[in-house]
This record gives sequence, C-alpha cells and structure tokens, in this order.
Amino acid sequence: VPTRRIIFGHVLPNSVSPVIVQATLSLATAIIEAAALSFLGLGPADRGIPEWGSMLADAQDFLTVRPELAFYPCICIVIAALGFTLLGESLREALDPKFRR
Repeated sequence: VPTRRIIFGHVLPNSVSPVIVQATLSLATAIIEAAALSFLGLGPADRGIPEWGSMLADAQDFLTVRPELAFYPCICIVIAALGFTLLGESLREALDPKFRR
C-alpha cells in the first residue's frame, strides 16, 4: 500500500478533528485571557480601544447603581467563549470518522 494512501486515508482523517477542537478551545481560552488581562489593566495602552475586560473594570465602580454596565460585557465574554467551544465540538462531530458510523 502506498504511503500517500495511508496518510490521506487513515492518518489525516483521524488527526484533523483533534487539531480543530484544540484550536477552537484555544481561541475560547484566548478570549477569556485577553478579557482578564485588560480587566487587570494589562491590556492595550490606548484606553480608546474597547475591550470587554476594561469595560468590566470601568463598571466596577458603578455596580450598585447600574449593574448592567458589568452584565453586558460578561455576557459577551461568555457567549463568545461558549460559541467557539460549541463550534469546535460541532466541527469535531462533523469531521470525526468515528461519528460517521
């Protein structure tokens, strides 16, 4: 059996799915880490750039008066991270040869 057929027939289909899942999970983790760093003040030096973490840090002073100022950035972070995670799981199910049977 030619090496090319083994690679494209067995190795590649079984290795694409874990790579895609890992990439999307890493993307979700990067979103959370970027928000955490900008919340701590370690984000972009330009305060004119909107960041979800800096929005949370700015809303921290107004939590008792206007809690929605912190609610909306939190919801956006959760939806973005969860969305990329679910996208990765859906792609894994669509591309994984074990799920096709």
